[in-house]
Amino acid sequence: MYEKRIKFFVILSALLLFLCLLRLIQMQLLPTSSVQSDIDQLKRQKGQSRQLKTVRGEILDRNDNVLATDEPHFQLCIDYKFSSFMDDRVGQGKLLKAADKDDPDAVAKVQKELELGLEDLNQVIDKCAQFRGVESSKIRTEIQRINNRIWNQRTFQAWARYFPNPELISKYNSIISVPHSEAFADFEAKEPDLTKRIRLIDKIDIAEMHDPEALLALKTDDDIFAAQLEFLKVDGINIMPKARRLYPYGTVAAQTIGWVGRVTQTKDRQLFKDDKLASYLTEDLGGREDGVEYICESILRGRRGEEFEDIDSQIVRTEISFGSNVKLTLDIELQEKIENYLATYPHEPNCGPGMAAVVIEVEVGTSEILALVSMPVYDLNRARYDYTELNNNPDKPLINRAINKRYPPGSVVKPMILVAGLESGKITPEQTISCPAQKAPTGWPNCLLFKRFRTGHDGRWENNARNAIRGSCNIFFSRLAHRIDPLVLQQWLFNFGYGQKTLFPPPSIAQNEIPRNFRQLSGVISNIAPRKHITDFEQIPPLSNSERRWFGIGQGNLRATPLQVANSMATIARYGLFKLPQLFKQDIQNAVYDSSAASQGIDLEISPGTLAVIYDGMSAVVNEISGTAHTTFAEILPDLTEKNIKVYGKTGSTQAPEIALFGGFAVDGKNKSIAIAVVVEGGQSGSNDAAPLARDIILFCIEAGYIGQSQNAERN
Repeated sequence: MYEKRIKFFVILSALLLFLCLLRLIQMQLLPTSSVQSDIDQLKRQKGQSRQLKTVRGEILDRNDNVLATDEPHFQLCIDYKFSSFMDDRVGQGKLLKAADKDDPDAVAKVQKELELGLEDLNQVIDKCAQFRGVESSKIRTEIQRINNRIWNQRTFQAWARYFPNPELISKYNSIISVPHSEAFADFEAKEPDLTKRIRLIDKIDIAEMHDPEALLALKTDDDIFAAQLEFLKVDGINIMPKARRLYPYGTVAAQTIGWVGRVTQTKDRQLFKDDKLASYLTEDLGGREDGVEYICESILRGRRGEEFEDIDSQIVRTEISFGSNVKLTLDIELQEKIENYLATYPHEPNCGPGMAAVVIEVEVGTSEILALVSMPVYDLNRARYDYTELNNNPDKPLINRAINKRYPPGSVVKPMILVAGLESGKITPEQTISCPAQKAPTGWPNCLLFKRFRTGHDGRWENNARNAIRGSCNIFFSRLAHRIDPLVLQQWLFNFGYGQKTLFPPPSIAQNEIPRNFRQLSGVISNIAPRKHITDFEQIPPLSNSERRWFGIGQGNLRATPLQVANSMATIARYGLFKLPQLFKQDIQNAVYDSSAASQGIDLEISPGTLAVIYDGMSAVVNEISGTAHTTFAEILPDLTEKNIKVYGKTGSTQAPEIALFGGFAVDGKNKSIAIAVVVEGGQSGSNDAAPLARDIILFCIEAGYIGQSQNAERN
């Protein structure tokens, strides 16, 4: 009995030993096992590690000009605790807090601290002025700017915490959208006592108070060395190396390129939350809504490297993965020329500053955007620091008007209305619609000729299809649109790209778990604006019979973005082949940009006869007497003829809101073509306020070699 127990114990022990040996072998020899992974993680935790910064990818234009890049940069930075010695409001807050203490010497101590702090700060300012040759007044101005910005942010936070106004919040949809000026006025009304307001503001602690603020750029090695000698032991002054995001073209294409800033929103931080070496650290910057920097964050960002010494004293490295570059279809030099031109053009006093211009290269294989202009602009290199002012600017420079603002298209929609009428058989090319010298019936739009001269188009010509385009006859197009079935009218507008978003990121971005896209509006081709994202025609709300007449002249509830207007003109120039406009040269992950039907092209199957009438009418707008844009283009027509270039156009203007528009395209003898749209807020005449801008932009495209002959080598 005893021997049997011994044998059983020996066998059991041997079996357990064997199992332990097998497990040990597995742990040591199988690196993919979960245990080995746990061991590696333990070693990593017990060792010393440091992460190595990556470099963000560049943004390039179609000609490889750098639009955004990381640049090594050293800055002389100042802590807010130090800079605020120059802010009397902060000093008053400290004195008020000291006065509340039981210590009778507290106020005197704070006063002494403020005096010494200001004295030290003045010495730093003088030293900065000496070693950089900068006027001390400019340094003081910069410090005041830092102090004011942070004080204003603290003031806003104090208002939001202690006196949030539901009416203001509702008016601007969210508390962060309330303009500072209105919040401050409300704060003062709720708490008139300045001393009490300062006490409340003094309680507010925000992250910006603890981040070093750039005071001076150290551009050379001599600057860095001199700064180290002067300020190495000065408390509150730091010399900080960092990669600065540089935008070489400054303001050009600002809304399209976008900028980088602190990643503060939870939804944005989700993008890399499961990737230790890509997830955002406290000081990291990321693309801000809603330009290319934001859309292509997953392409541009890259991954940090890591180097650590584990508990076995082994150095383990994870290599840095630099961000990939993103190449756009934009011609930044053409864009710059257009922006500078629009900014300096002698507009009528009623015009602007809100304007937009779009240029698309019309090719069978592509529909590349050459320029996507939104005015006014802002400096990308200053956007992080000036965001509050930009966001509160009544001219709304942060909005990309080319894609994120919808306008009544006015008469530039009339070629599409005529396509719908001819293709649905509601009119023939020769058929006339009378435009007499009399007021239109109640509820119908009047002819502009009658408004201005008390005459009608019947006195000029047979008011048939091509002449109605030529003279932009409201009577013709309101009557024609009223004949077309609402669904048919909407379907044709939708086919031309109205009522739907038309600008998309590269496919690899669209396929991300958290996809990103530009902020853009789909426009309206119904009685009301849709409340959800439109992906197909069946989701479009209905159009009433009475609304059709106003759609015929591009007014009523009809709305479109400048990009949609330009792309509809590109579709006509392409003989009815609709293509999505393209902003990215190619997808980073795939050689082929996009294989979707809309990207490759959708033939709208417009008959040659209809296209001939549209072309004839749009040519007459520019090239024939009494065409609404003829006077504007007349002086350059001989030069265009010499270059074998023909321009087709359509002017437009609307009221409530007042907008001037031009849409069209230009074609040369080799069938190279560009489509264009120009929108001028406040403009009262498409002929006078928008057509001259379009004319000169077309000339810029000729100079750049996109159509016609140019002094430069002809583009492929």
